[in-house]
Order: sequence, then C-alpha cells, then structure tokens
Amino acid sequence: VQLQASGGGLVQAGGSLRLSCAASGSMFRINAMGWYRQAPGKQRELVAVITSSGWKNYGDSVKGRFTIYKDNDKGTVYLQMNSLKPEDTGVYYCAADPTTTVVSDSRSESMRYWGKGTLVTVSS
Repeated sequence: VQLQASGGGLVQAGGSLRLSCAASGSMFRINAMGWYRQAPGKQRELVAVITSSGWKNYGDSVKGRFTIYKDNDKGTVYLQMNSLKPEDTGVYYCAADPTTTVVSDSRSESMRYWGKGTLVTVSS
C-alpha cells in the first residue's frame, strides 16, 4: 500500500485547507485511513480517522473544525480543515491500516502504512 498526501501549505489563521490522501496498491487491505500530525518538539497525534464502515474519530483539538471523508471509487481520503489556528501548524501524515484497531486505540502505532508528510503552516 502506498499513500500519497497533498494539499498542505501556508494559510492565515481562520482560513481553510483541504488535504488529500490517495491510496494505491493493495487497497483491499485497507480498513482504516486517517491523518496524524506532528508539531516541532511534540509527539505525533491523531487528527482524524475513518474506517471502511464510515466510523469517524477526531482529535479533541480539531472537533467541530475539521471533517474527514472518503471517496471509495478514487481510494482517496480528504481532510477539510476550517477555522485554522496557529496551533494547527505541523507536518500532517496520512496513514492506513488493514484493521480497525484505531477504533479502540487512536495512537499512531495502530496504523501500519504511512505516507510522506505534508506541511501545514498557519500564520497568526
């Protein structure tokens, strides 16, 4: 499984960005896809995840502002980020896993496949 993320960039506080993650390869093996982020000096944290059945989970700091959704035909997951804040700055990583372990354990260790990160910078 290969994951290709895109859509990062520089935006002012209050603005919006949409990230995309396209999966290729053995996509039948994917049952969960999502986004994690890592800010300088901080641990990688959950942003949002969605399972093949449509179950979703969000990190507490992004609830109500970010929305994750998927296009099964395209094998792509999107992250719509609204009302961005400077503390949303970081490298955003797309991740996927054959299981739905992430439903009970949202740590990054629950995801097997990782794409290269895309940088999101929110200026104040």
